[in-house]
Amino acid sequence: MLAVFSASLFEPSGTNALQNAVDWLTGTLLGSVAIGLCVLAVAYVGLMLLSGRLAVREGLRVVLGCFLLLGAPTIAAALMGLRSSEPVQLPVAQIENEELGPREELPQSDYNPYGGASVRDDR
Repeated sequence: MLAVFSASLFEPSGTNALQNAVDWLTGTLLGSVAIGLCVLAVAYVGLMLLSGRLAVREGLRVVLGCFLLLGAPTIAAALMGLRSSEPVQLPVAQIENEELGPREELPQSDYNPYGGASVRDDR
């Protein structure tokens, strides 16, 4: 039998349960679940606005709430950048720039999508 013993009873274990719970909650609230809920909320609010059952101010409040929820990491990073003296570097997507030349001429097509029994074809 293999037994694992800790050096001390007061020493914390290797993983922090509270940090794992906070990471899970953050991932849930800012991940695909949040995006799905925001899409459903905006669709529902739009339907209520179109039917005249909801005021425009309430609809804008929902859209602003979704914006703040999904933009919270960027807003927090910007506020932390204002507090510190050195700027916070946000990740930037790298786009590869290929040199694209002019497109070569395409061959003439003989296919006529509107040609049929009712159209004369005198070639």
